[in-house]
Amino acid sequence: MKITQYRNKLIGKLISAFMVAFIFIGCEYETIEFDLPDENEPVSFAADILPIFNNGNNCTACHTAGSTSPDLTTDRAYNSIVPALINTDEPEMSRIYEFPHPSSTTHGFKKYTQAQAALVLNWIKQGAENN
Repeated sequence: MKITQYRNKLIGKLISAFMVAFIFIGCEYETIEFDLPDENEPVSFAADILPIFNNGNNCTACHTAGSTSPDLTTDRAYNSIVPALINTDEPEMSRIYEFPHPSSTTHGFKKYTQAQAALVLNWIKQGAENN
């Protein structure tokens, strides 16, 4: 009987040790780095911003003519965004940047990636041109 109790205690201690080790190994965090665009690099609305809205039905799944405003389809996006959703005095307060921002709690659907948000902000800071 004593050998069985000793064996059970030993097995219990080994299981506990493995669980503690597993917890410490499982709590390792990785730092994710984003390749953010260079803010000095010119941003093109047609080449850089429109694909954020249109590629993979990203935003245009909802934001089309006759649906949820703004209309972000290729031929209407610029006029739907500028000037209504742009704040050139405080670019970070622009609705087109702020609402779908990755940290936004108000837009419950698709959001920008960190890199996309940085690109949109750079475009606004550069004057939100239709280029």
